[in-house]
Amino acid sequence: MELILWRHAEAEEGDGKLPDGKRRLTARGQKQAKKVAQWLQQHLPRKRKVLVSPAERTQQTAHALELPYEIEPKLGLGGSVTDVLTVAGWPDQTGAVLIVGHQPTLGRVAALLLGGEEADWPVKKGGVWWFASRERDGERQTVLRVVLNPDFA
Repeated sequence: MELILWRHAEAEEGDGKLPDGKRRLTARGQKQAKKVAQWLQQHLPRKRKVLVSPAERTQQTAHALELPYEIEPKLGLGGSVTDVLTVAGWPDQTGAVLIVGHQPTLGRVAALLLGGEEADWPVKKGGVWWFASRERDGERQTVLRVVLNPDFA
C-alpha cells in the first residue's frame, strides 16, 4: 500500500469571525496547490483513492489535482491519527490512498509511521509525505518514499 499525506496549501488566517472550516486558500496557496498537484499527477499510481477533509481549504487543495475525490468527515479538523489510518486502510489497502488534511494530525501520522509513536512533526503547508508499506523477510516495513515541499515541486 502507498499512503500519501498532503497538507492543505496556505490558507487565510483565522479572524475569529469565519468558522475555521470555511477558511480558503490564499493566492499563494492556490499556486502551491497547483504546483504540487502537477507533480502528483505525474507520479500517482493509476490505482488510487483521494480522501479529503470537509474543510474548504483542503477541498480547494484537492481540486487543483483535477481528479475525483471523496470528502471524508473523519479527516476534518480535530481528526486523529487513528482516523487517518482507518479511513486510509493502512497498511492493508491495495493501491494508493492520498489524504488531503491538516496539521498537527498529518505530522503525527508521519511520526508514528517512521518513529513508532505519535509526535508533533511539522508538515509544511502544501507539503507531501509519501509512505509505502512492504513486507520483507516476513516483517512489515514502512518506507518513506518522498517528502516534497511545494517550493521544490
